[in-house]
Amino acid sequence: MVLAALPATGNFLGGLAAELVDVSERTLSLSLHLAAGIVMAVVGLELMPEALKASAPWVPILAFVAGGAFFMGIERSIGSIQARLGAGKENAGPLAIFTGVSLDLFSDGVMIGTATVLNPSLGLLLALGQVPADVPEGFAAIATLRRAGIRRRTRILMSLGFALPILIGAALGYFALRQAPEILTLSVLALTGGALTSVVVEEILTEAHEGETSVWDPILLTGGFALFAAISVYLGA
Repeated sequence: MVLAALPATGNFLGGLAAELVDVSERTLSLSLHLAAGIVMAVVGLELMPEALKASAPWVPILAFVAGGAFFMGIERSIGSIQARLGAGKENAGPLAIFTGVSLDLFSDGVMIGTATVLNPSLGLLLALGQVPADVPEGFAAIATLRRAGIRRRTRILMSLGFALPILIGAALGYFALRQAPEILTLSVLALTGGALTSVVVEEILTEAHEGETSVWDPILLTGGFALFAAISVYLGA
């Protein structure tokens, strides 16, 4: 739970920063590209290499695909609910924004809890790696709410509420899998990786390109990847 609190704190600090500074579309795009690069590195450098150590690698590989399908199913369900309520994506209410970020944070928590079962050092590394990813995510979420005209008190309460899904996910990932076979634990890691990959492509980068972009976007994307790579090499040794 302490490890999961690290990225939760990063998310809140990012939201706090969005309250203190004026947020332009370009700044929002840069922060989202940075977050996307870090998440891609988490999946590519830590989650999948660990998952593929399974005695039957095809199981976590299929779980990775299932993770992508799982995320898309949730996204379709949320879209359907919004359509029934008459809210398009551009006018998504606070609940829709809160739900999207919460799902991502919940998967972060499951990832940290599951990794800690396998190796506490891996859990620490993933928690540290998610901090710089969740700072721009929290920044982008609160900036979006701010631009939608949501009251400051509501925004702050929602920012604090983002800690709940990651803590719940970490508890489930750790306690539910402590006695589980290793192949199941590794498959859950892969499933989480598939869901995070879909989040990056379908949500984070899509949102980043909806407004004004910058020539620095690709540099922030690869820089985010490099940042986690450095954390993985120098702190994970």
